[in-house]
Order: sequence, then C-alpha cells, then structure tokens
Amino acid sequence: MAKATQPKSSDFVHLHNHTQYSLLDGLTRIDQLMDYVAEQGMSAIAMTDHGTLSGTIEFYKEAINHEIKPIIGMEAYVAARKHTDKDPGLDKERYHLIILATNQVGYQNLMQLSTIANLEGFYYYPRIDHELLEKYNEGLIVLSACMGSEIGSALKNGQYEKAVEVASWYKGVFGDRYYLEVQDHGHPDNPMHNLEQQQINEQIIKIGKQLGISVVVTCDAHYLRHEDQDAHEILLCVGTGSFLSEEKRMSLKDFPLHVTDPDEVVERWGKTNPEFITNTSKIAQRC
Repeated sequence: MAKATQPKSSDFVHLHNHTQYSLLDGLTRIDQLMDYVAEQGMSAIAMTDHGTLSGTIEFYKEAINHEIKPIIGMEAYVAARKHTDKDPGLDKERYHLIILATNQVGYQNLMQLSTIANLEGFYYYPRIDHELLEKYNEGLIVLSACMGSEIGSALKNGQYEKAVEVASWYKGVFGDRYYLEVQDHGHPDNPMHNLEQQQINEQIIKIGKQLGISVVVTCDAHYLRHEDQDAHEILLCVGTGSFLSEEKRMSLKDFPLHVTDPDEVVERWGKTNPEFITNTSKIAQRC
C-alpha cells in the first residue's frame, strides 16, 4: 500500500473563523485577517461568525481584493428542541454547528437560516433546528463544530451512542456534505494542548471510522495572533460583565484560538492524519 504523502501548508484551509462580527467574542478585523492570510500564502479562508452573516459583504470584498477565495459561512446555534420552543427549563441549551455555502443556492439557504434564527428562533441566541436544516440543506456543507456542538456535548457527558446517533442523522441529511471536526488544540503536540479536547477528538475520529464520515481539523480562531489573547480576554469580560481579576469568570486563556500558521497544523497532523488537512482544501474547492 502506497504511503500517504505529507501534505503541504497550501493543503490546509481555515474553515472555522470568527471576526469582529461575532459580537463580544470575536476580535479579528476582516481587513487584518485578509492581510495575514495573503502574507501566509493561503488561497482560501472561511468566515463563520456566531449566528450572523453581518460581515459577509465586507468579507467577500476584502477577500476578492486580496485574491483570496472567500468561503461564506456561519456558526449556527441549534436549539435543544424546536427553534420556536422557549421554555426556560428546557430551551436554554443550544449547540454550535458550522455551516458553509458551496454555491448561490447554498448562500440563499444560509440567509434563510440566519433570518429565521434571528426573527423566529431568538431565545438568548438566534437558533435553528433539525427541521430547518433538513428543509434548507441544499448547497450547504456542515461541520460538526467544537466542544459546544451536539456531538461535543454528548461526548463530554460520556454519551458516545448519542453522539453516533447525532452524526448518523446529519449524514442522512447532508450525505458527503457532512464532516466531523477535530480541533488543533486537542493535538498532543500543540503547545497549549487541551486534554479534554484530545479525548473528544479521539472519539470523533472513532465515530468517523464507524460511520464512514470524513474528518477535518480546524483551529476555531477568535483572534488573529496568539499575542492578541489578552485583548480577547478583556473582550470576554465586557461581554459577560466580569472583571479580569475574577477567578471564576468565563475565560478562554487555556485555548490557542488564533489563526494558526498552516505549517504548524501540517507539522502536527500531517504524519498521522494527512487526510484531515487535505479534506479542508477539498471543501474549499467544493465552495
């Protein structure tokens, strides 16, 4: 059997990125993101802001100006039940999901989902549900997202079979347009390695093999460079009404949520799981 070739840095595309349009959570300015992406020699990049497509036009124009391929997306919130259910005891829980438009129909469906989420599904957050995803699935690629996803939450709670059930449902609706997502900070060689994310990654890879679903690696970027982390912590404090000095405030200091240099991602994942990298560029080509 031929040995898989080591992927190149150009084989990796960032598919999970937050900009300043992820209000009080994303710090990355779109113009600076595009300058950085062009400097790094990347050919494509996705924008996946929380529950909104507000930055789409700016993102698209800046990408075209920099000769970068723009992948328009959103990190949606999936309701625990129906998107119209608003019971405080049952519906505060919501799950993350990355949705990317592959073509004009997909872009229109993404706008439909975003509009419905904000006008009909808003309960703490703009939410969609499985029924809407089924109705508006054409032209969309979906990634299973982070620890805060349906699959991530199930695995965190030791519910492996439930995670398999969720993945099976998405595969049934989206077919080969559904990908499982592992995150780079779960890799043992990441300088800010997170053990819980590693354990979730391992189980996601297992589900991928079990169900025949392709896997991609992402970096879930919320700011541009690692040195922006302190500024991002201040942003989170503004968003949560906390002080930096509070010990029990919401913090993401344990996670390296910057736009990681593709060389580093390839160095970590290329030897063991090269397809997790090349699948990102395959998705970019499909968009």
